[in-house]
Amino acid sequence: MNEKVDKNPDPSALGLFGLAMVTLVASTQKLGITEGLTLVLPWAIFLGSFAQLIAGILDYKKNNVFGATAFCAFGLFWLAVAFTWMSYMGAFGEVLAAGANLDMRQFGFAFIGYFIFSFYMTIGSLKTNKVLFAIFFFIVLLFTFLSLQTFGIAASTTGFLAGLSELAIAILSFYLSAANVLNIHYGKQVLPVGKPFL
Repeated sequence: MNEKVDKNPDPSALGLFGLAMVTLVASTQKLGITEGLTLVLPWAIFLGSFAQLIAGILDYKKNNVFGATAFCAFGLFWLAVAFTWMSYMGAFGEVLAAGANLDMRQFGFAFIGYFIFSFYMTIGSLKTNKVLFAIFFFIVLLFTFLSLQTFGIAASTTGFLAGLSELAIAILSFYLSAANVLNIHYGKQVLPVGKPFL
């Protein structure tokens, strides 16, 4: 048996699965299906953060700058979000959790920064496939609505729309993760992802 094994296989399925899981769980809180953030934290840290960071580091080994940057940036995003929630909940002491030290506008500016990042990554995704482009499109919408919500602009409406965007990201990420695994595993197109726009 002389089958050639790729020493650096495509890690995208893992990163996309991590993204799908954390956005699925987090969307339920924004949509009012579940309450609180305590049980969202493990999914944010392990799936949203670690799974995407692992995929990003492996993508750097494959010289895939686009994939590596996307996965690492979003992995670090979810780690930062988790630590922000933990600070707010008092995990790092009463001083950090105190209202006097809490200015949610800082969170809003972080969302604006990720909106900018996601916007130019969406342009980059035009050279990948249509499903990934759709994921980035909804990520841009997500950060638009999160920014508006955090700055108190139609907060309940923009929060709900953020939840819908997050749910769309989850569904599309599950699909693209499955396509990545099955198409490579079977050596043919099992699930179509659409040709690049460019």
